[in-house]
Amino acid sequence: MIPLKDDNPTRIWPLVSYGVMGVCVLVFLWQFSLSQQAGREAVFALGMVPAVLMGQAQLPPEVALVPAPVTLLTSMFLHGSWMHIIGNMLYLWVFGDNVEDAMGHWRFIAFYVICGMAAALAQLLIDPASEVPMIGASGAIAGLLGAYLLLHPKAHVLVLIPLGFFTQLVRVPAMVVLGLWFVLQLFNQATSGTGAGVAFMAHIGGFVAGMALVPLFKYRRVPLFD
Repeated sequence: MIPLKDDNPTRIWPLVSYGVMGVCVLVFLWQFSLSQQAGREAVFALGMVPAVLMGQAQLPPEVALVPAPVTLLTSMFLHGSWMHIIGNMLYLWVFGDNVEDAMGHWRFIAFYVICGMAAALAQLLIDPASEVPMIGASGAIAGLLGAYLLLHPKAHVLVLIPLGFFTQLVRVPAMVVLGLWFVLQLFNQATSGTGAGVAFMAHIGGFVAGMALVPLFKYRRVPLFD
C-alpha cells in the first residue's frame, strides 16, 4: 500500500516538515551533481558507518569531514536513489504534518532528530562491525509513523494498491496502514538479516522510539488515540 494523503486536518502550517523535505531534496540534488567517486566519498563521510562510530575502523583523513558521532545527524539527510528519497518524502508529506501539529514546531524538531538517532543506534546495535554507511530519513520518519499511530489510529489514509496492470485507490484506517508497515519491517528484518542493503532494524527502532516518546513531546491538550 502506497499512502497518498490522509483525511486529518491540521491547525498549524507544518513549517518543519516542509523544511526537512526541502533540505533533503537540496542535499540529494547536491549528491546527484557529484561524480560517482565524489558521491561515494560523500556517503562515507556523512553517512553513519557503524564500525567507524564504534572505533573499529577509520576513514581516510581526506574523507572524514565530520566527527563520527555527528554522522548520526548528517546521515538523515542523505539518500541513495530517486526512489529512496521519493518514498521517504511521501511518507513525511502524508504523516509529518499531524505529528508536528500535535507537538509544535520546536518540539517536533527535537522529536524528529531523537527518533532518527534512535533508529541509527538500533541498526548499530545489531551490526556494530558493519563498514556499510547507513543513510536516509526513513528511521526518523518511522518515528513519525509510530507517533501518528498513537495519535490518530482511526484517521483514514488514501492508499494506492498496485494490482499488476491495475491499481486501486482505497481509504484505509491509519492503524491498518501503519500496523502492516511495522509488521512488514519485522518480517523483513527476520528473513533478510543484516546484509539486505536496507536498514530494517533502523525502521523498527525509529518506530518504537516514536511510540515511546510521543506522550512526552505532544501538547497536554492533545489526546492519544484520537
